[in-house]
Amino acid sequence: MMNIETNRLLLRNFVEKDKDDVFQYCSQHGIGEMAGWPQHETIEDTEKVLAGWIKNEHKLAIVWKENGRVIGHIAIDEDSEEGRHDTKELGCALNRDYHRRGIMSEAMTAVIHYLFDHNISYIWACCFKENTASKALIEKCGFVFRQDGEFYAERLNRNFQSYEYCLEKEQMEKK
Repeated sequence: MMNIETNRLLLRNFVEKDKDDVFQYCSQHGIGEMAGWPQHETIEDTEKVLAGWIKNEHKLAIVWKENGRVIGHIAIDEDSEEGRHDTKELGCALNRDYHRRGIMSEAMTAVIHYLFDHNISYIWACCFKENTASKALIEKCGFVFRQDGEFYAERLNRNFQSYEYCLEKEQMEKK
């Protein structure tokens, strides 16, 4: 089980009772599509996805402490390119009602520090070129642009052009 706390947020593993909150943000138009998955049309869509998230200890619910609601998530994924054990990839989504408050950068920064404190040396973050908000978030969190990429979103049956960024522990420690 993983718990990371900030002033405003609790990042924790998902539980069954998160279903309604998860549906609320995953059913918002454009949230999932900007991350490569279709918006949830029904609560059953959310139930199927949430069942997998509950089993995944590296998929963290973002809980807004003020009201106890799950308002988004951060995925800490394995290195998809080279399978390195010292490398992780981050992905995230946030309820539109909580955008533009510095919440996701607060959550990402906390996860970055957690990972660097737990033997991770490299963290990657990617975003679709049309997702200017995620691009700004990634850059705000200190990631360095490495290359253009392409991502095939199987569930959307679509290719996306992307930006790929990396944050190195060694470089961050020098700052």
